[in-house]
Amino acid sequence: MGIFSGSKSFIGVDLGSSSVKIVELGLEKGRPKLITYGYAEETSDLLRSSKIEISDKMAKTLRKIIKKSKVTTNKAVAALPTYTVFSSSITIPDMPQKELIEAIKWEAKKFVPMPLEEMILDWKILGDVVDAESERIQAPAGDAESEDKKIISKKGKMKRILLTAAPKDLVSRYVEVFKKADLELVSLETESFAIERSLVGNDKSVVMVIDIGAKVTNIIVVSEGVPLINRSIDLGGFALTKTIANSMNIDISRAEQFKRDFGITTSGASEVNKAPAKIEFMMNSIINEIKYVMNLHHGQSSKSVEKIVLTGGSALLLNLPEYISKEFGLNVYVGDPWARVSYPTELQKVLKELGPSFSVSIGAALRELV
Repeated sequence: MGIFSGSKSFIGVDLGSSSVKIVELGLEKGRPKLITYGYAEETSDLLRSSKIEISDKMAKTLRKIIKKSKVTTNKAVAALPTYTVFSSSITIPDMPQKELIEAIKWEAKKFVPMPLEEMILDWKILGDVVDAESERIQAPAGDAESEDKKIISKKGKMKRILLTAAPKDLVSRYVEVFKKADLELVSLETESFAIERSLVGNDKSVVMVIDIGAKVTNIIVVSEGVPLINRSIDLGGFALTKTIANSMNIDISRAEQFKRDFGITTSGASEVNKAPAKIEFMMNSIINEIKYVMNLHHGQSSKSVEKIVLTGGSALLLNLPEYISKEFGLNVYVGDPWARVSYPTELQKVLKELGPSFSVSIGAALRELV
C-alpha cells in the first residue's frame, strides 16, 4: 500500500530468480523515506532466455505489484545479478582521457571471456596509485594499428580503475521488460553496488557482504565504499531447505519451517536443536568460498576485512552470524537496509523481517536520492 504521498521518487526493482521485489523511495527533509513496497513470488528464466513470453510474464508481474502497491511514479532503477556481470580492479598508467579509454579496452580483453562487441563496458576511476613503476600498455601483436596505440605512462603515476562488463543481450532483456511494464528505466547497475549503497553506505572500512539468496550466494568485498571483489556460488537458501526435506523425509514447507526454527548448529546447542549434518556440510561450502575470497583480497590489498554483513532471504537463519563469526573471528551481523530510510514506526517489525530480502531494491532506489 502507499505510505506517503511523494513528489520526486524512484522505484528500486529486484528481478530475482524466485521473486520480484520493488521499493519506492522519496525524500523528506533531505532523508530518503519509504513511500511503498511490494513483492511477488515468481520464478523467472529472464537471465537465460530471450523468449518474448518470458519478458511478457515478468512485465505482467511487475505491473501487478505496482498496481497493488499503489506506486506513485514510473521512474525505476534496476540491478543486474552480480554473477551475470564481469568485474575487475585494474591498475594502468596515468594518461590523457582519450588514451585512457583505449587502454581500458585492451585491459578488458584480458578478463572478459566474451567478445567486447557483445558487451557493454563501464569503468570507474578509484584513484591514484603512488610510487608505481612506469609501464607501457601496447596493443596485441599483429594488430594493424598497434603502433598508433602504444601508450607510455608518466613515470611513477598509475590509476586504479574498477572495470565492469555486462552482456548486451541481457541488458536488452531488462530494458524490454521495463518498457512493457510502462516503466522508465532511469538506471541499470549491478547488485553489488546496490547492496553496498543500502548496507555499507558511508563506512570506508573493508567490509565483506554475504548475500544468501534463494539459489545463489554472492560474496562481495567492499573497500572505501566500492565493491572490488565479487564471487558467486550456486548454493542458496532453497538448496538448504531441499536438503532438510530429503534428509528428514518431510515436505518443502515443513522443511522451510524447520530451517527457520532451528537454524545452524552452534557449540552448546542441544541435539534436538541441531540441523541435519548435511546442512552443516553445505554451509561449509559457503565457508570455504568465504575463505577463498578472503585470500583473494589479501593478495590484492594490505587492508584486512574488518567485519562481515549478512543479507538475502536466508540471512535471518538462526545462529548463522555466530556460526560464521566463530569461523573467522570477526564481527558478523545481519545488515539493515532500512537504516537510512524513514518509515512509520508501526511497520518496524515487518520491515525488519523483510529487510534482508530487500537490500537490492532499496539500494537501487537510493541511487537517485543520495
